[in-house]
Amino acid sequence: MESKQSFDKAKKKYLKTLEQYVAVVARVHGKSHPEFYEVQKVFDRMVEKIKGAKKELPELGQEFDSLRRITENYNVPEDVCESYEAVYQMLEELDRAYHK
Repeated sequence: MESKQSFDKAKKKYLKTLEQYVAVVARVHGKSHPEFYEVQKVFDRMVEKIKGAKKELPELGQEFDSLRRITENYNVPEDVCESYEAVYQMLEELDRAYHK
């Protein structure tokens, strides 16, 4: 129950911003950081699951595993903007909240 409450709180705090930022970061940094296109695909799947889950906790374990692998545990590349960094920080917070 605690993980659902924790995740719901993080989701409410970050999801709308992430939906905006992920698309922008993919457009701006995708060519030089093609791994971000994979982040975008995984994030889009997560959004579908979250919106389809209604009140229950969506099954996102596989997506968070993929994100940690793709991002090397949310390690921000040195040559990116603050929005890129913010996306990784928000995704990491969602991940932590989900696994509480």
